[in-house]
Amino acid sequence: MLSKVESRHLGDVLVIVPEIFQDDRGFFMETFQEDQFSAMGVPTRFVQDNHSRSVRSVVRGLHFQWDPPMGKLMRVPFGSAFLVAVDIRKGSPTLGKWVGVEASQENRRQVWAPAGFARGFCVLSEAAELQYKCTGLYNNKAESGIRWDDPEIGIDWPIKDPILSSKDQNAQTLQQWLSRPESDQFVYKACYAAAGQA
Repeated sequence: MLSKVESRHLGDVLVIVPEIFQDDRGFFMETFQEDQFSAMGVPTRFVQDNHSRSVRSVVRGLHFQWDPPMGKLMRVPFGSAFLVAVDIRKGSPTLGKWVGVEASQENRRQVWAPAGFARGFCVLSEAAELQYKCTGLYNNKAESGIRWDDPEIGIDWPIKDPILSSKDQNAQTLQQWLSRPESDQFVYKACYAAAGQA
């Protein structure tokens, strides 16, 4: 079974759609296959799998981690969600630009966003579950976030009155993050070589 790159955004964010076999009994698909993903330029060493569930209008993000650098392959096996990636790499020609993709159990889209991108989502259905494969183990001492509604980024979220955690409500702006010394961990191209993701 084949997975294909449906589209590419901001240079390094990929939307991937796996082939599906479906009949009246149900369906089967391969959501990850090492040789195919490697050929697409996606890392094949994932060290942590996460699974979350949220209700309609929840916004989570925009989150990222710099030590170790964490890339994420995100999918929505139940419900529908709007997945967002924002380029936070210093020196990038697309610094501060964003891409949003609706992913659902029906369209089977997966979004690969490497380290150097802040990621988030909002739930469009009554509830949605997200699964993401991560290239780095979670480290709460080296993770942070950007405000979901930072006007400099200007994400066009498809919901009004989002449900937010206190952490996300109080997140910093992109400019505040870029003024911190830790932001030097994400320099255009250099961060990929350091993380083995060039």
